[in-house]
Amino acid sequence: MRKLEGKIALVTGGNSGIGLATAKQFVAEGAYVYITGRRQVELDAAVEAIGKNVTAVQSDVSNLADLDRLFATIKQEQEHLDIIFANAGGGQIAPLGAITEEHFDKTFNVNVKGLLFTVQKALPLLPEGASIILNASITSIKGTPAFSVYSATKAAVRSFARNWILDLRERKIRVNAISPGVVPTPGYDHLGLNDQQLQEFVDSQAVTIPLGRVGTPDEIAKAVVFLASDDSSFVNGIELFVDGGMAQI
Repeated sequence: MRKLEGKIALVTGGNSGIGLATAKQFVAEGAYVYITGRRQVELDAAVEAIGKNVTAVQSDVSNLADLDRLFATIKQEQEHLDIIFANAGGGQIAPLGAITEEHFDKTFNVNVKGLLFTVQKALPLLPEGASIILNASITSIKGTPAFSVYSATKAAVRSFARNWILDLRERKIRVNAISPGVVPTPGYDHLGLNDQQLQEFVDSQAVTIPLGRVGTPDEIAKAVVFLASDDSSFVNGIELFVDGGMAQI
């Protein structure tokens, strides 16, 4: 039997990168998946790439009205939700001294506010024993030049996992954080670097990783499947690093 047979899952930011790779893995393991994203064209392409057992709902996680519409749709069509992968997020380069209020608000609105209310608004749909996976980052524990605002949001995400397992203990809902390392995705295009700078950044990071290379979205997705499935039934509140060892040295 497939690991997620008959489960209903939500992947926010499921239109590209790690989110899309995870949605594909969820479907391959037997789940029906809802994906979200802000751009309809990318969502349509993602649905085509996934191929079956998927519904796309255009929404912005930082917009609470969009979240209400998303969960109303899931409730009407499926009545419940077994798995949440709160994946939507992003960030841009901004060194201390050049951080603007707009940069701060945008990053926290998506990565922290959006993630928090995604989970909170989903709670009425979650049965006992549901699994919530939060997408954090190795920046939750490692310093990165000019990336302090993004890193702070991911530290908040990791903290949510620790606290929410206490809030949800009576419902036996598991909450875990996954922390990818350097995994090039279309999201890297929004860091504020040109193509040459981006490649130089990736190359410079690869040499610091014990495995000697960067990761792939599929490698993150397989770890998310583990946290979503009964294979991790006694795993709760952890931060799982999927980074080739980068954060361990």
